[in-house]
Amino acid sequence: MNDAPGSPIRSGIPEHGRVPKYYAVKAELEALLDQLGEGGALPTERELAARYEVSRETLRQALRDLLIQGRVRRRGRSTVAAGPKLEQPLSLASYTEGVRRQGRVPGRTLIGLERFGADGQLADQLRVEPGAPVWHLERVLLADGERVGLESTYLAVARVPFLEDEFDPGASLYAFLTEKLGIGFGAADERIETVLATPREALLIGTPPALPMLLLHRLTRDTEGTPLERVRSLYRGDRFSFTTRLEPQA
Repeated sequence: MNDAPGSPIRSGIPEHGRVPKYYAVKAELEALLDQLGEGGALPTERELAARYEVSRETLRQALRDLLIQGRVRRRGRSTVAAGPKLEQPLSLASYTEGVRRQGRVPGRTLIGLERFGADGQLADQLRVEPGAPVWHLERVLLADGERVGLESTYLAVARVPFLEDEFDPGASLYAFLTEKLGIGFGAADERIETVLATPREALLIGTPPALPMLLLHRLTRDTEGTPLERVRSLYRGDRFSFTTRLEPQA
Protein backbone atom coordinates (compact mmCIF):
# COMPACT_ATOMS: atom_id res chain seq x y z
CA MET A 1 0.00 0.00 0.00
CA ASN A 2 1.38 3.44 -0.96
CA ASP A 3 0.42 6.16 1.49
CA ALA A 4 0.56 9.87 0.78
CA PRO A 5 3.64 11.67 2.15
CA GLY A 6 3.08 12.60 5.79
CA SER A 7 0.21 10.15 6.31
CA PRO A 8 0.42 7.40 8.93
CA ILE A 9 2.22 4.29 7.66
CA ARG A 10 -0.29 1.92 6.04
CA SER A 11 -2.94 4.52 6.92
CA GLY A 12 -3.02 3.18 10.47
CA ILE A 13 -4.10 -0.34 9.46
CA PRO A 14 -2.40 -2.99 11.63
CA GLU A 15 -0.38 -5.73 9.98
CA HIS A 16 -3.06 -8.35 10.59
CA GLY A 17 -5.45 -6.22 8.54
CA ARG A 18 -8.29 -6.11 11.09
CA VAL A 19 -9.50 -2.54 11.47
CA PRO A 20 -11.53 -1.39 14.50
CA LYS A 21 -15.02 -0.39 13.49
CA TYR A 22 -14.65 3.19 14.73
CA TYR A 23 -11.48 3.58 12.64
CA ALA A 24 -13.24 2.43 9.48
CA VAL A 25 -15.98 4.99 10.17
CA LYS A 26 -13.34 7.65 10.76
CA ALA A 27 -11.84 6.95 7.32
CA GLU A 28 -15.28 7.35 5.76
CA LEU A 29 -15.80 10.61 7.61
CA GLU A 30 -12.42 11.96 6.46
CA ALA A 31 -13.41 11.35 2.85
CA LEU A 32 -16.71 13.15 3.50
CA LEU A 33 -14.90 16.09 5.10
CA ASP A 34 -12.68 16.42 2.04
CA GLN A 35 -15.81 16.72 -0.08
CA LEU A 36 -17.45 19.26 2.23
CA GLY A 37 -14.51 21.64 2.50
CA GLU A 38 -13.77 24.04 5.34
CA GLY A 39 -16.89 25.08 7.25
CA GLY A 40 -19.09 22.40 5.67
CA ALA A 41 -21.47 20.83 8.20
CA LEU A 42 -21.63 17.09 8.74
CA PRO A 43 -25.03 15.38 8.91
CA THR A 44 -26.40 14.69 12.38
CA GLU A 45 -25.05 11.83 14.50
CA ARG A 46 -28.27 9.91 13.95
CA GLU A 47 -27.96 10.23 10.17
CA LEU A 48 -24.28 9.29 10.14
CA ALA A 49 -24.79 6.27 12.40
CA ALA A 50 -27.55 5.03 10.08
CA ARG A 51 -25.43 5.68 6.97
CA TYR A 52 -22.46 3.68 8.24
CA GLU A 53 -24.57 1.12 10.14
CA VAL A 54 -22.82 1.62 13.48
CA SER A 55 -23.89 2.57 16.98
CA ARG A 56 -23.94 6.19 18.09
CA GLU A 57 -21.08 5.45 20.51
CA THR A 58 -18.88 4.04 17.71
CA LEU A 59 -19.62 7.12 15.64
CA ARG A 60 -18.80 9.44 18.55
CA GLN A 61 -15.44 7.74 19.05
CA ALA A 62 -14.58 8.44 15.40
CA LEU A 63 -15.70 12.05 15.78
CA ARG A 64 -13.63 12.45 18.98
CA ASP A 65 -10.54 11.32 17.10
CA LEU A 66 -11.24 13.79 14.31
CA LEU A 67 -11.78 16.59 16.82
CA ILE A 68 -8.43 15.89 18.51
CA GLN A 69 -6.72 15.79 15.11
CA GLY A 70 -8.23 19.14 14.21
CA ARG A 71 -10.22 17.81 11.24
CA VAL A 72 -13.57 18.96 12.72
CA ARG A 73 -14.77 21.56 15.17
CA ARG A 74 -18.00 22.36 16.93
CA ARG A 75 -20.11 25.28 15.73
CA GLY A 76 -23.15 25.64 17.90
CA ARG A 77 -24.90 22.27 17.79
CA SER A 78 -23.26 21.29 14.49
CA THR A 79 -19.97 19.60 13.67
CA VAL A 80 -18.17 21.21 10.73
CA ALA A 81 -15.02 20.59 8.72
CA ALA A 82 -12.10 22.54 10.16
CA GLY A 83 -9.50 24.43 8.18
CA PRO A 84 -5.78 23.60 8.20
CA LYS A 85 -3.85 23.97 11.45
CA LEU A 86 -1.96 27.15 12.13
CA GLU A 87 1.78 26.63 11.75
CA GLN A 88 3.70 28.57 14.39
CA PRO A 89 7.48 28.81 13.87
CA LEU A 90 9.75 27.92 16.76
CA SER A 91 11.69 31.16 16.59
CA LEU A 92 12.04 34.52 18.28
CA ALA A 93 9.07 35.88 16.38
CA SER A 94 5.85 37.02 17.98
CA TYR A 95 2.56 35.18 17.82
CA THR A 96 1.23 38.12 15.82
CA GLU A 97 3.84 37.70 13.09
CA GLY A 98 3.34 33.95 12.85
CA VAL A 99 -0.43 34.20 12.42
CA ARG A 100 -0.27 37.09 9.94
CA ARG A 101 2.14 35.15 7.70
CA GLN A 102 -0.65 32.63 7.14
CA GLY A 103 -3.19 35.23 6.11
CA ARG A 104 -5.06 35.10 9.40
CA VAL A 105 -5.98 37.97 11.71
CA PRO A 106 -4.26 37.72 15.11
CA GLY A 107 -5.80 39.09 18.27
CA ARG A 108 -5.66 38.90 22.03
CA THR A 109 -8.16 39.34 24.84
CA LEU A 110 -6.81 40.60 28.15
CA ILE A 111 -7.54 38.40 31.15
CA GLY A 112 -5.42 40.32 33.62
CA LEU A 113 -2.34 42.49 34.16
CA GLU A 114 -1.05 42.56 37.70
CA ARG A 115 2.17 43.05 39.64
CA PHE A 116 3.39 40.97 42.54
CA GLY A 117 6.58 40.03 44.34
CA ALA A 118 8.64 37.35 42.57
CA ASP A 119 9.09 34.06 44.40
CA GLY A 120 12.47 32.34 44.53
CA GLN A 121 12.21 30.41 41.26
CA LEU A 122 10.82 33.28 39.18
CA ALA A 123 13.31 35.71 40.73
CA ASP A 124 16.15 33.36 39.78
CA GLN A 125 14.86 32.99 36.21
CA LEU A 126 14.47 36.74 35.68
CA ARG A 127 17.65 37.48 37.64
CA VAL A 128 16.01 39.80 40.17
CA GLU A 129 15.94 39.78 43.95
CA PRO A 130 13.30 37.60 45.63
CA GLY A 131 10.25 39.76 46.30
CA ALA A 132 11.13 42.23 43.54
CA PRO A 133 8.02 43.41 41.65
CA VAL A 134 7.19 41.58 38.41
CA TRP A 135 4.38 41.91 35.90
CA HIS A 136 2.05 39.03 35.08
CA LEU A 137 0.26 39.55 31.77
CA GLU A 138 -2.37 36.93 30.90
CA ARG A 139 -4.16 36.96 27.52
CA VAL A 140 -6.32 34.67 25.40
CA LEU A 141 -4.84 34.25 21.90
CA LEU A 142 -7.18 34.68 18.91
CA ALA A 143 -6.96 33.82 15.20
CA ASP A 144 -9.73 35.27 13.04
CA GLY A 145 -11.66 35.83 16.25
CA GLU A 146 -11.42 32.17 17.32
CA ARG A 147 -9.88 31.41 20.71
CA VAL A 148 -6.82 29.24 20.11
CA GLY A 149 -4.56 29.64 23.13
CA LEU A 150 -3.71 31.21 26.46
CA GLU A 151 -0.48 33.11 27.18
CA SER A 152 1.06 34.15 30.50
CA THR A 153 4.08 36.47 30.44
CA TYR A 154 6.23 37.50 33.39
CA LEU A 155 8.56 40.52 33.22
CA ALA A 156 10.50 42.47 35.84
CA VAL A 157 8.79 45.78 36.56
CA ALA A 158 12.24 47.41 36.65
CA ARG A 159 12.71 46.52 32.97
CA VAL A 160 9.25 47.66 31.84
CA PRO A 161 8.03 50.14 34.50
CA PHE A 162 5.12 51.69 32.55
CA LEU A 163 3.59 48.56 31.04
CA GLU A 164 0.20 49.14 32.67
CA ASP A 165 -0.10 52.69 31.32
CA GLU A 166 1.51 52.51 27.88
CA PHE A 167 0.94 49.01 26.50
CA ASP A 168 -2.14 48.02 24.49
CA PRO A 169 -2.90 44.45 25.69
CA GLY A 170 -4.46 43.61 22.32
CA ALA A 171 -1.17 44.30 20.52
CA SER A 172 2.15 42.50 20.18
CA LEU A 173 4.29 42.71 23.31
CA TYR A 174 7.41 42.02 21.24
CA ALA A 175 6.67 45.03 19.03
CA PHE A 176 6.11 47.21 22.09
CA LEU A 177 9.39 46.15 23.70
CA THR A 178 11.45 46.63 20.54
CA GLU A 179 9.80 49.67 18.96
CA LYS A 180 8.78 51.65 22.04
CA LEU A 181 11.49 50.69 24.52
CA GLY A 182 14.35 49.76 22.20
CA ILE A 183 14.87 46.35 23.80
CA GLY A 184 16.53 43.84 21.49
CA PHE A 185 15.80 40.11 21.70
CA GLY A 186 18.70 37.71 21.90
CA ALA A 187 18.53 33.97 22.58
CA ALA A 188 15.75 31.94 24.24
CA ASP A 189 15.37 28.54 25.84
CA GLU A 190 12.11 26.79 24.98
CA ARG A 191 10.55 23.53 26.08
CA ILE A 192 7.41 21.92 24.59
CA GLU A 193 5.17 19.29 26.15
CA THR A 194 1.65 17.97 25.76
CA VAL A 195 -0.82 18.55 28.60
CA LEU A 196 -4.52 18.70 29.34
CA ALA A 197 -5.91 22.11 30.21
CA THR A 198 -7.11 22.82 33.71
CA PRO A 199 -10.85 23.53 34.06
CA ARG A 200 -10.08 27.27 34.22
CA GLU A 201 -7.87 27.17 31.12
CA ALA A 202 -10.40 25.12 29.17
CA LEU A 203 -13.11 27.65 30.06
CA LEU A 204 -10.98 30.60 28.97
CA ILE A 205 -9.97 28.97 25.67
CA GLY A 206 -13.42 27.50 25.09
CA THR A 207 -12.41 23.85 24.64
CA PRO A 208 -13.34 20.54 26.28
CA PRO A 209 -10.97 19.71 29.19
CA ALA A 210 -10.07 16.40 27.49
CA LEU A 211 -8.66 18.12 24.39
CA PRO A 212 -4.83 17.79 24.28
CA MET A 213 -2.88 21.03 24.45
CA LEU A 214 0.63 22.02 23.44
CA LEU A 215 2.40 23.81 26.29
CA LEU A 216 5.45 25.98 25.61
CA HIS A 217 7.75 27.30 28.31
CA ARG A 218 10.12 30.04 27.17
CA LEU A 219 12.81 32.07 28.89
CA THR A 220 13.89 34.92 26.63
CA ARG A 221 17.07 37.00 27.01
CA ASP A 222 17.96 40.36 25.55
CA THR A 223 20.96 40.98 23.31
CA GLU A 224 23.16 41.37 26.39
CA GLY A 225 22.17 37.93 27.65
CA THR A 226 20.06 39.27 30.53
CA PRO A 227 16.76 37.42 31.14
CA LEU A 228 13.86 39.50 29.86
CA GLU A 229 10.67 37.44 30.09
CA ARG A 230 9.32 34.08 31.15
CA VAL A 231 6.39 32.92 29.03
CA ARG A 232 3.96 30.06 29.44
CA SER A 233 1.91 29.55 26.27
CA LEU A 234 -0.89 27.02 25.96
CA TYR A 235 -2.05 26.21 22.41
CA ARG A 236 -4.94 24.08 21.23
CA GLY A 237 -3.57 20.80 19.91
CA ASP A 238 -6.34 20.63 17.30
CA ARG A 239 -5.52 24.06 15.85
CA PHE A 240 -1.73 24.34 16.04
CA SER A 241 1.43 22.68 14.80
CA PHE A 242 4.97 23.97 15.26
CA THR A 243 7.73 24.15 12.69
CA THR A 244 11.47 24.71 12.80
CA ARG A 245 14.42 24.45 10.44
CA LEU A 246 17.25 22.09 11.36
CA GLU A 247 20.74 22.80 10.11
CA PRO A 248 23.66 20.33 10.17
CA GLN A 249 26.24 21.03 12.83
CA ALA A 250 29.64 22.13 11.61
